[in-house]
Amino acid sequence: MITSSVRLVACPVLSRALSASTMLAGAEGAAKAVQRSNLQSFQQIPHTGSNGWINLLRFFREGTFSQLHKYMEQSFHTLGPIYRQYLGSQCSVNILMPVDIGELFRSEGLHPRRMTLQPWATHRESRKHNKGVFLKNGAEWRADRLLLNREIMLSSAVRRFVPLLDEVARDFSHLLHRKVQTEGREENGCYSLTLDPSPDLFRFALEGSCYVLYGERMGLFSSEPSQESQRFIWAVERMLATTSPLLYLPPRLLLRLHAPLWTQHATAWDHIFSHAEARIQRGYQRLQAGVGNAAGAVQGSVGQFPGVLGQLMERGQLPLELITANITELMAGGVDTTAVPLQFALFELARNPSVQEQMRAQVQTSWSQAAGNPQKALQGAPLLKGAVKETLRLYPVGITVQRYPIRDIVLQNYHIPAGTLVQACLYPLGRSPDVFREPERFDPRRWGPDSEEGTTETGSGAGFRSLAFGFGARQCVGRRIAENEMQLLLLHILKNFRLSVSSKEELKTKYTLILQPETPPSINFTTLSHS
Repeated sequence: MITSSVRLVACPVLSRALSASTMLAGAEGAAKAVQRSNLQSFQQIPHTGSNGWINLLRFFREGTFSQLHKYMEQSFHTLGPIYRQYLGSQCSVNILMPVDIGELFRSEGLHPRRMTLQPWATHRESRKHNKGVFLKNGAEWRADRLLLNREIMLSSAVRRFVPLLDEVARDFSHLLHRKVQTEGREENGCYSLTLDPSPDLFRFALEGSCYVLYGERMGLFSSEPSQESQRFIWAVERMLATTSPLLYLPPRLLLRLHAPLWTQHATAWDHIFSHAEARIQRGYQRLQAGVGNAAGAVQGSVGQFPGVLGQLMERGQLPLELITANITELMAGGVDTTAVPLQFALFELARNPSVQEQMRAQVQTSWSQAAGNPQKALQGAPLLKGAVKETLRLYPVGITVQRYPIRDIVLQNYHIPAGTLVQACLYPLGRSPDVFREPERFDPRRWGPDSEEGTTETGSGAGFRSLAFGFGARQCVGRRIAENEMQLLLLHILKNFRLSVSSKEELKTKYTLILQPETPPSINFTTLSHS
């Protein structure tokens, strides 16, 4: 037994505070001791059916995969805050409460592992491609990830690429303004047009990602966008749509059988790699020619930054084949996962006019004070960041975050053995009244430092309510790009347009590896009198 003694200075206030703290700690310790004595086994965790293959057959027959987020929400309502899920050969423990999620992440170890997307891994192996950090584990993952963090995650990297994203967001706003003026109706000096912005948002996300990663524009805002870009967007959508059902089937068997589902998936990835390799080859040729840092190598007005690709090549710490693998994964993961949340964000702002006006006032003030500096403008308008977090609370791109704990843990008083796949389920978490006050309400202010957000989750669970980009060392490597890309787009939209919708009903959603609207919402854009 380890004991210790501390000599306290006589101070009545401090003594009373320490006494209360000691009593609280003692009570918590006693409660944990009682829990441990009544600890329940892994097999006692409630489940949705113990035969994984029957469950999988039912999922396919009833179309559950497309509504997996709703299925998880209903399972928590029925079974409580923890349950087991068997699908095919896979078994997972699904959790909801932030205090449990915090315990899971504290047991992830130095090399956190999440569920491997086996269809992606099988494609890389069958095509003899290297794997990027998304598909790696262990020390090899950590070494590559640290090198990528330097170019993408650090504040110095963000300062380099925010001006590029701002340039693309401005161009998007100007293009939309021309469209509204040309095709819309005029009233009192303002123009108004109702449209589905999703095709343009996909082009925006691809243009922004391409500019940051490759250091060159694709020219997607021209009157005739290239067929190459449209094929790339199609390939990403097809890849995502075919991934989910393949997760629970043996991909190597499907590969040998030339199954149509596998063929569609592999063909989509082949096109994604072909697109990336062509641009990477051009970047390599620029570097070899000695103009990787020349202003002329980057279209647009920003100048010196050669893109993440150029930075990685110049440093020479990653071989070209690993740079290709990681850049390709970043491009594939940076389009739909940015464009779709922007659809949801614009819809929520359109159907919440008071929130929209609060954000617009803050944006206009911040922009005027920032003197054209986009990073300062974002810092002065924290509701933009709050709006992105609030959108991802209600509509998380990925509906789970997974880890394999490296030691035995206890969740909801159940024993979870080391190595168990545990999933934090983000859609039910974000809509739980046990975690968020009025969870159905869209309120970016709930994420501010002065928020009076009421939650029963305090202490060890308080920091685990917003996990759309994951957590810790294994959080989304493209997080800083996506966050700034979305905030800058919202900034320029709010500066120039008032948004509205004809119906304020909830959007119906579907899951295809990412959560998205069943039907993209149509939004009315009205130019502001000053714009």
